[in-house]
Amino acid sequence: MRAMILAAGRGKRMQPLTDHTPKPLLCVAGKPLIVYQIERLVAAGFIELVINHAHLGAQIEHALGDGSRFGARIVYSHEGEGTALETGGGILRALPLLGTAPFMVVNSDVWCDIDYAMLTLAKTDLAHLVLVNNPPHHPHGDFILTNGRVNDHRHIQTALTFAGIGVYHPELFAQCQPGVFPLAPLLITAMAQQRVSGYHHRGIWMDIGTPDRLATLERSLTA
Repeated sequence: MRAMILAAGRGKRMQPLTDHTPKPLLCVAGKPLIVYQIERLVAAGFIELVINHAHLGAQIEHALGDGSRFGARIVYSHEGEGTALETGGGILRALPLLGTAPFMVVNSDVWCDIDYAMLTLAKTDLAHLVLVNNPPHHPHGDFILTNGRVNDHRHIQTALTFAGIGVYHPELFAQCQPGVFPLAPLLITAMAQQRVSGYHHRGIWMDIGTPDRLATLERSLTA
């Protein structure tokens, strides 16, 4: 299975840190955020990696190269220096690099101790999502997980937060047209068809989306 790391976001909430450095290259304990993801993916057996980028993307390619020093083979999906394509549009653009089999997608700016090797997609499903307990900055969650199936009932108090980690079948994007669009509507449609499974990860997970969260992770890793 191939894996894609989403690295095209502008990182506006991280400004001014991201004015001259793309968010995936912000360092924690002396190492860029995206490198932690690469290392965890390779440790789980994912060596064919696709990385999309937009804002200051040339820096990402320069820093990571072809991936050989990580034991991986990295190819890049360049979205341009302007507006990124969002998650859905970014994945669709990268599909020719990902192949025809199911593939993993992870956000470059999450910190998680999950074992990626345990995540699989059933033959009839279009997506398998990792969900986590709601963090303070997202108290209402995103989706409901019941008996291993994910549904869009965000008004229910037991909703969980989407971790930015999932396995997808290319068929999920079969009706999409190139351009800017989010992933969530595609997932919600698949949920209505009962074709989305999920896993509740109860370990460590952080969305490193602000300078304060970046500093919190730094303290936890260097204490």
